[in-house]
Amino acid sequence: MTSYRRNFVPGGSVFFTVNLAERRRSLLTMHVELLRSVFRETHRRHPFTIDAIVILPDHLHTVLTMPDGDADFATRWRLIKSAFSRGMARSERVSASRAAKGERGIWQRRNWEHTIRDENDFARHVDYVHINPVKHGLVKQVCEWKHSSFHRHVEDGIYPVDWAGDPSDDGSDYGERR
Repeated sequence: MTSYRRNFVPGGSVFFTVNLAERRRSLLTMHVELLRSVFRETHRRHPFTIDAIVILPDHLHTVLTMPDGDADFATRWRLIKSAFSRGMARSERVSASRAAKGERGIWQRRNWEHTIRDENDFARHVDYVHINPVKHGLVKQVCEWKHSSFHRHVEDGIYPVDWAGDPSDDGSDYGERR
């Protein structure tokens, strides 16, 4: 069995990319209310702070901060993924290995995670989260994508509504496919 190294930092901030198994599906935006509900329920049971999030059709990016003394983001993602899957009708392809384990085929098994190192790293990753719909050609301006914490950041005075970010960023530091 493969051994994955994870950097568990109690109270730390972590950037995540979480993908659907079938990247051509649009389940996350089609069922965004279910996903939001799952996040709320998981947060109620296992608190965390969503510093930034963007929900795209086939993947999401987020920067989460764990509570002081808590580094267990793996449990939170397990709960989010499993509750979302339970809320979906069974229509996905399921590989033989997943079927043998009784798993659904909605999510990729793993995700990309990056422990935030400092304030500059935090700001770069929050910017990356928000520019992502432009990077993927889904909208021309960040403010046009409704499934994003960008709008909360505008209300809080962090970004101007016409913020453009850097859509030329290739994502090589952020768990994106090249």
